[in-house]
Amino acid sequence: MSDPHLLALLRALRLRQSAPEAVAAGGADADAALSVPKKADDEEAEMPPSHHPGGGLLWRGDPGDTIGRSGFQARYGPERGIPPIGAVPSGPTGPVPNIPPVAPARRLGGPGTEFPPPETTGGRPGRRRPGVPGKRPTPRPDGVDPADRQALRDTQGLLSSSLTAAGGIDEVAGRLWQALRQAQPALLEALPGTPGTQRAQLVRALGWLVRRLDDPPALVAGCIQLGAVLAECGIPWTRLRVVGAALAEAMRAGMAPGAWRQDFDQAWRWTWQHIYEWLVHGGTLVAYQPTAWPAEVIEHDVRRQDLAVITLRPSLPMPFRPGQYTRVEVDAVPGVRRPYSLAGAPHRDELIELHVRAKTETGVSGTLVHHTRDGDLVRLSRAEGDMGLPAEPGRGILMIAGDTGVAPMKAMLAEMVATADPRPAVLFWGVRDRTELYDIDALTELAAQAPRAAVVPVVAEGDPGPYESGLVTDVVAAFGEWSRFEVYVAGPPLMLTSTSAALHRLGVDAARIHHDAPE
Repeated sequence: MSDPHLLALLRALRLRQSAPEAVAAGGADADAALSVPKKADDEEAEMPPSHHPGGGLLWRGDPGDTIGRSGFQARYGPERGIPPIGAVPSGPTGPVPNIPPVAPARRLGGPGTEFPPPETTGGRPGRRRPGVPGKRPTPRPDGVDPADRQALRDTQGLLSSSLTAAGGIDEVAGRLWQALRQAQPALLEALPGTPGTQRAQLVRALGWLVRRLDDPPALVAGCIQLGAVLAECGIPWTRLRVVGAALAEAMRAGMAPGAWRQDFDQAWRWTWQHIYEWLVHGGTLVAYQPTAWPAEVIEHDVRRQDLAVITLRPSLPMPFRPGQYTRVEVDAVPGVRRPYSLAGAPHRDELIELHVRAKTETGVSGTLVHHTRDGDLVRLSRAEGDMGLPAEPGRGILMIAGDTGVAPMKAMLAEMVATADPRPAVLFWGVRDRTELYDIDALTELAAQAPRAAVVPVVAEGDPGPYESGLVTDVVAAFGEWSRFEVYVAGPPLMLTSTSAALHRLGVDAARIHHDAPE
């Protein structure tokens, strides 16, 4: 017997190809993604499943492979060549373990109600009969008819009622996090943030799922985006399978004996089955299109007339290494992305800090400094850059920054605090005058929390006050010998060139000097 809730979800999956919102959000054709045309038996036997011509976009590769870019490059690296589009790796089409197989879909409503029938003229399809207006029914904006909408709302009610009966979203998310930590600790370790921020993200995710279940285009697009983000974190799709079972266990554990009903179980299992497929689909797409993180402005702090420190909270987990940068896009300048270092620490919280100096009144930098307010949204690209704390435990860390180049150094200091890194670290921050030390209090407080870190401001002009004076390279040379240190430099292009030359003269190996290429 077919269950109406499952049929509604299946119908939503089929009909999203006619939903403009899903297409605009980048949703792919589900039928094409799940189908593999038959070939001759002997021809298919010689080809791996991922190379079947016409294969869909869902991953069907090695269960140990990582979804997304890393798994794709491992299989099709530059030395092996990029496969044709028809050979795109595709995903698992079988049901998730412990989930009943999907029953064949039946027609909902009378004949011709699934999709608008083609116009006919004398038995010839595709042509409108002249002089007979209004024969073709107008589809609804989201492609879902009222009967299917009601079925989705019924399922939505079951999910909401079961969450309430299990103690509420907060308690369910906490138990789900504990279950995942026991069953798949590597999954949580791959996600940025502390246990507290990860649980907060689970709370938001469960709430979003229940609210959006009756909106198929938004549901599909959101799951695809989440799948891309999980792929960017390097999570193999096989680890996601356990989430459905862990969620059901988190629900049952919060209910009184006998309160877990069969319709609750079916609603959650079948919902998770489709979410899982959409997640894997999104994870595969990262090999072919860039991933973007919407991020909300939590705090906009103008420190100087031309400079602001902006705190962001991405709507989804954003992986990065301290020292890397992201490209930022704002609505006022669509299609233009400017690089800014990430002054945050993935092991401390889910927040990201940008230090932005306005070069013009408009543009990306001018918009971020002069025209951005709390609550605004920006878009972030995946993290880039090679700077990061050295892996060698015996080497100290020398950081030299100019102006807003202090942002990546602040991220590395914060990481050393979060991980109690015992290595010696010294940050020299060179500025023109004391008014440019816009973040000195926060940096000094941060360094005090690290086991062996120090911040040395260097003022080039005017009264230095309690700080060092002169050129930052001269002060670095006067402080000691740095050959056993890994050196990181960030700042304006001319500063990068002059500092690197001065370090060479001090005997620092060029291989130990790290900075991003100026843009």
